[in-house]
Amino acid sequence: MTSYQYQKTKRYFAQVADDIKDIATGELLSLGAQDIKPVYRGLYFTSDRKSLYRINFCSVLVNRILAPLISFKCHSDKYLYQTARKIEWQDFLDVSGTLAVFASVSHSSIKHSKFAALRLKDAIVDYFNDSTGQRPSVDTRNPDVWINLHIEQNEAVISIDTSGGSLHRRGYRQSSIQAPMMETLAAAILTYAQWDGKTSLYDPFCGSGTILCEAYLAASGTPAAILRQKFGFSQLPDFDEKLWQKVKKEATSNIKEIPEGLIMGSDKNNKAVRAALQNSQHIAPQGAVTIKRDDIFDLKNLENKIIVCNPPYGIRLNNKEDLSDFYKSLGDFFKQRCKGSTAYVYFGERKYLKNIGLRTSWKKILSNGGLDGRLARFDLY
Repeated sequence: MTSYQYQKTKRYFAQVADDIKDIATGELLSLGAQDIKPVYRGLYFTSDRKSLYRINFCSVLVNRILAPLISFKCHSDKYLYQTARKIEWQDFLDVSGTLAVFASVSHSSIKHSKFAALRLKDAIVDYFNDSTGQRPSVDTRNPDVWINLHIEQNEAVISIDTSGGSLHRRGYRQSSIQAPMMETLAAAILTYAQWDGKTSLYDPFCGSGTILCEAYLAASGTPAAILRQKFGFSQLPDFDEKLWQKVKKEATSNIKEIPEGLIMGSDKNNKAVRAALQNSQHIAPQGAVTIKRDDIFDLKNLENKIIVCNPPYGIRLNNKEDLSDFYKSLGDFFKQRCKGSTAYVYFGERKYLKNIGLRTSWKKILSNGGLDGRLARFDLY
């Protein structure tokens, strides 16, 4: 069996949004990673196999973990093809299995990522065709193996995605509404809020319930990927099934019950409430998350709570409606009916920050699907 780059160096790459690399570094360290080095769009780190499995199972902030197989100078698609043909692909994939190739290129002789991905796919398929007379199939939705190609300034890295697709897909979102918040963004907001899992948390614009579901994962100690059926690391040639079962057992033994009324939310939209209920019940026991239909301005008060929310905004709703008055009313509600609470509000359009009429304790840049968003903290005395 060939020895691959990740086996020699124990170095992996975590794809992480640039805005949250500070807290992602802390999370990786807590899960057993070492020697972390931030770079564009992610973090390099060193890990043993046990920690690699644990990070994939428990991380709430990382998108995926890549295990590099080979790095090389790549000035042409022909050389990419020839080099990729030399990898012993049967170490990762059976000819009857399925694969997907994803590529990113920048400042390189190969200009287009889709073309680079196609050439790598050709090399893999031809490798099997030559050795077996058969070829594996491509499945871009749910393949057995996800293969990643990154070329920057003609330096190429071919990796196996040890996560087996993006980790933000937790599996609890069975029902959705327009423009739901990404799970990793919701987890980042809760991390920046430093919520202790003891003070009552309320989301008055709960939508399909992403913030509430992520709050449940955090408070109960439930591994983020507990609903995931398979991981890419099971396709690595040095996969250790016994060790993986041990990691899973250790992580799930820490799950604890949370008191009723700790995590609550509401929305004025009936469809959103139904979606949030369905999603929360997929990850949490009945009664662990309380969700009801309510317009925020009809609530009597939200005192002595942690308020975490993602209010509506024009871009999110695909309209250009001016929401200045809405945000002014929201600020008034916070001032008048939220005594003793701390509010963490995500502004998808940061121009509305000024309309809320409250002084922020701090603001953080947090982009969401290309939107230049802001997370703001308001201490409501």
